[in-house]
Amino acid sequence: MAIPTAIRQFVESQGVAFTAIPHRPAFTAQEEAAVTHVRGRDWAKTVVCMADGKPVMALLPAQTRVDLEALRAAAGARTLRLATEEEMTGLYPGCETGAVAPFGPLYGQAVFVDETLTRDPEITFHAGTHVDAMRVRFTDFVNLVHPVPARIAAHTVH
Repeated sequence: MAIPTAIRQFVESQGVAFTAIPHRPAFTAQEEAAVTHVRGRDWAKTVVCMADGKPVMALLPAQTRVDLEALRAAAGARTLRLATEEEMTGLYPGCETGAVAPFGPLYGQAVFVDETLTRDPEITFHAGTHVDAMRVRFTDFVNLVHPVPARIAAHTVH
């Protein structure tokens, strides 16, 4: 496969350089990190949540899980929960389920990034498929997405 056209055009239209990383199929963030030779703490997984009924994206290291209460507070929402697969259907045209790229503005959604990911010069994540990833400079990601930094990652996933 290839990076979906809408994602590629979104990034390129803003003049953001990226490295495309094709790889063998992977279906969890930890697997994706391994097949792309990226440390789990450096792989940014996208978790879609519903904040007061509206989708938001949480971006956190592969080996962590989202702290729903912390994300709810950061989003200023009364209620927040994980989105279901059914809810995500249609929200991310061209993306495979579970491989959403963290480009909230492309989908009209806010993005919250865990503070630990803001410390690295680059960020690597799904590029819309289970066989494509992309790496961009973190400063370019910030200029493109305008994520809200917050402490939203909970303890390590086992």
